[in-house]
Amino acid sequence: MPTSDGRLSAEEKIRAAELARDELRDALAKAGVKLPSLGLDIASCVGPAPLALIELGRCNIATARALAAALRCATT
Repeated sequence: MPTSDGRLSAEEKIRAAELARDELRDALAKAGVKLPSLGLDIASCVGPAPLALIELGRCNIATARALAAALRCATT
């Protein structure tokens, strides 16, 4: 539940980031792309006001090209 000023708690931010990561993973899978290092950026999930960033990670050339092709298809 957001705080009285509308901000998410640390736990809510992390849960929201987990859900966003899962949504992205599922959408990429449907497009035939798997980012092997997709996950939460642990360093951004600590402290009293975490950013809860999603780490896209590294991928090989074939994966980068598959991702580029999927994005091109989505934008045409």
